[in-house]
Amino acid sequence: MAKLTEAAGPGMLAALTLVACAAGLSGTALLTADDEPERPPVTASVSGSGSTAQKGAMDAWRADFYRMRPDLRVDYRANGSGAGIREFIQGKTAFAGSDVAMRPCEQAQADRRCGGKAVRLPMVVGPIAVTYNQPGVPALKLSPATLAGIFSGRITRWDAPEIAADNRGTRLPHTGIRVFHRSDDSGTTHNFTTYLKAAGRWPHQPSRKWSGSGQGATGSTGITEAVQHTKDSIGYVEYGFASNASLPTAKVRNASGQFVAISPESATIALADARVGGANGDLVVKYDHLTKSRDAYPIVLVTYEITCAKNTDSVARAFLTYTAGNAGQSSLALHGYAPLPPDLVAKVRAQLGVTS
Repeated sequence: MAKLTEAAGPGMLAALTLVACAAGLSGTALLTADDEPERPPVTASVSGSGSTAQKGAMDAWRADFYRMRPDLRVDYRANGSGAGIREFIQGKTAFAGSDVAMRPCEQAQADRRCGGKAVRLPMVVGPIAVTYNQPGVPALKLSPATLAGIFSGRITRWDAPEIAADNRGTRLPHTGIRVFHRSDDSGTTHNFTTYLKAAGRWPHQPSRKWSGSGQGATGSTGITEAVQHTKDSIGYVEYGFASNASLPTAKVRNASGQFVAISPESATIALADARVGGANGDLVVKYDHLTKSRDAYPIVLVTYEITCAKNTDSVARAFLTYTAGNAGQSSLALHGYAPLPPDLVAKVRAQLGVTS
């Protein structure tokens, strides 16, 4: 053995050590890939589509749900709130993700598709980040009026007086601002422009279609990639996308006058005084973009899962029951989202028929 040790290199010694350790585990079997228990075959599947804002949450939820129920499969296509609503109305999906209410005509069509009431179930709280690519400005602060000026095209340079006033003592470059916005039918756009209208004197009506200036990109992924690869740029995207891409995010001034950094915690604070409206099982969250809570990050959205109040596909109901459960909600902060407030999640569970 001494001769073998002298001749062996470090790699062989490590291998011998592992073998010796394994041999010393009395009664312990070494499993190979062939020894792993087989998963049961998928016996039922369901699909949903819509909001790109909740894609990160959906990806994590679907993976965890599959670990719990390997016999069931859930697919989700993040193609925008508008597309998700259309596909649900057409009967192509069992549920739709949307960051905005359906229009009256869409609600009527969805009700007909369900043969009853189509309801919105809030499921995800997602703060909207103002993300930017300006290497000379590692920390950026923006007030609502400045944000509205940038995205409307009125403020065009990084060293504009409005931006300088928000960032006293910061050296700003004399370069043009490249604005990116969503080009598709987007609930994130609706929520972002609703905030700008309420807090920043946005000159247009809030809409799922962009009405400001700049260059369009499709989906949250498109915005993220555009900002990531374009110097002097700025855009709006859900926090999870900006965080995963390691993009800087601006602090935004809230109605109490504080510049607050984006986080799941500061987004939850913004919803502390939210009210729940709606009828016949439809749960609509109404919150104030001008909340005076000192630590509230003011630009948030709530993503809903639209489904039939009755006669819901059994797999879809099982999946949504999981997402609204403790396991689904407790994991959201890991992916840049915030869980629903306790009283709201209780209403969602009740609508899904969960009694505890």
